[in-house]
Amino acid sequence: MARIEIVEGDITRLDVDAIVNAANSSLLGGGGVDGAIHRAAGPELATECRMLHGCKTGEAKITKGYRLKARHVIHTVGPVWQGGQANEPELLARCYRNSLALAEKYALKSVAFPAISTGIYGYPKEPAAEIAVREVRAPAPSLEHVTFCCFDRATADLYRVIIARSASPS
Repeated sequence: MARIEIVEGDITRLDVDAIVNAANSSLLGGGGVDGAIHRAAGPELATECRMLHGCKTGEAKITKGYRLKARHVIHTVGPVWQGGQANEPELLARCYRNSLALAEKYALKSVAFPAISTGIYGYPKEPAAEIAVREVRAPAPSLEHVTFCCFDRATADLYRVIIARSASPS
């Protein structure tokens, strides 16, 4: 199982094989993490993303990292929270599974995730973090290190509590 680390900060500054972009379906940049990644990577990222022709919710696509320290960007589109009755938990789990599958396909050793869907998409942070931790703990033979990069201390603390809780025997 990959070693899991929680950091508070800017995902665009991490030196990992890939950072995961909580993208919109166009993959052409937007607000929050998505906009920050596009700004830091430079215009070449948008050029490559145009060739991918978008991405459906729960799916993931990979590009180069361009001006980022990360060698790749894995773009995934999280679900917009609609009260939990529109298959949001499964769609969010697929974001992590499909991102990890791409990491495995490209034999990546280190990946950093933001808190997918918890910003403007409104997914409640605790259930989103529980899904993230559960999915990242699934076996991925090539992956050695997973970072949850949290925007603020409260989110980082939430991940720490969930990881500690899920590590204790039931």
